Amino acid sequence: MSNVYDAGAASAEEAADVRNLPAREEWFRTLGLGMFIHWGVDSQLGSVISHSLTGSSAEYADRFFSRLPASFAPREFEPDRWAELAALAGMRYVMFTTKHHSGFCMWPTSTTPFSVSSTPFNRDVVGEVTEAFRKVGIAVGYYFSPEDFWILHRQGRQIARKRDYAMPSNNEELRAHNQAQLRELFTNYGKIDLAFLDGFDNVHERDAIWAIDREVVITRGAMATPEQRTPEDGSNLVWEACYTLGTQWQFKPTNERYKSGGDLIEMLVEIRAKGGNFLLNVGPDPDGRIPFEQDRRIRELALWNFVNGEAVDDIRPLSRARDGEIWLTRSRDGRTVYAFLPNDEWPRGERREFLISSATANDGATIEILGHGGEVVEYMPEVAATPRLRQTDRGLELSVVRAQRLYNDHKWPNLVVAKLQGVQTQ
Repeated sequence: MSNVYDAGAASAEEAADVRNLPAREEWFRTLGLGMFIHWGVDSQLGSVISHSLTGSSAEYADRFFSRLPASFAPREFEPDRWAELAALAGMRYVMFTTKHHSGFCMWPTSTTPFSVSSTPFNRDVVGEVTEAFRKVGIAVGYYFSPEDFWILHRQGRQIARKRDYAMPSNNEELRAHNQAQLRELFTNYGKIDLAFLDGFDNVHERDAIWAIDREVVITRGAMATPEQRTPEDGSNLVWEACYTLGTQWQFKPTNERYKSGGDLIEMLVEIRAKGGNFLLNVGPDPDGRIPFEQDRRIRELALWNFVNGEAVDDIRPLSRARDGEIWLTRSRDGRTVYAFLPNDEWPRGERREFLISSATANDGATIEILGHGGEVVEYMPEVAATPRLRQTDRGLELSVVRAQRLYNDHKWPNLVVAKLQGVQTQ
């Protein structure tokens, strides 16, 4: 991965000049949340994926290319578990690292010996991941790096990035190598939905994919893909923000700092309110398991999304994404507005008032709280749980009781979502 806004274009405006098919972009906008998976032969070391090779000694590179495949033998690789977790969390697409910058291929390819075929594992990882996610109805996407350090090493060149010889446009062998690999990936596994082309020169790879199937939605390479950050302002253009759960894309066994489940929920809401998709990364360990710490954080996101998913799934941004502390989204047909209410030490059973200054209620406007019927607060029969709304001179006032019991201790630190119908927004 590269810490760039979009490796394929200098700006969102330039990215829009090379477009995915409009209908396919609209489909992509409906997906909202995806699972990024970084997994490679060097996951055994817990190192940054591929990048330890840049500027390395020839001896280090020789050991990397020869010894790591010999010990790659995941004992608990069950992609069905990955797919089931993603589906539970409300993820609608997956982006799997078929080949990262090192050049190691996670499928049995005829283009190089540096692949799963030369490992004790010797299984088609790409094929099994593709099948597992398709089974649960999740759209399949392939991450592919146009850079290839194995090729550079074989050519006797220093392994580096942003060098002319490292770019497919200036390296005929590398360009042909990539095109042959993309033909395998985009013809051997049925219809692939998406692609993510990492690197600083991906035009040939983008065109090669679209020559095979013009309906493939290419994110990096044909749209803005901010990495590890969310833009200050949203955009009418289609875009995708990609984030790690911790500080590293690939598995990091020690010295890691993870985002909380609450952080993930707030990131999802902000990205969706600003019109983007959220691609959240996991890094399986060398045995093929999603690490415990990552799994647990995704399950907090899963619980929130199970309750509130309609507010971030197949929605569109409003011209004003945030009103004070309240993020806002709307349904695609424009008839429903969703308000994400801050939940700072909000006791269950307590009523609070919120103001949306940019909204106006029409006659017959209604409010409900996602996931709750608005009638019962468990163990509190004296509490009237019905949510209310009232038009005031200052704006639309929401009166809401936090009522649903999601944790055993009655506490729930994450956003509560109000569904508003018959409401106009500025």
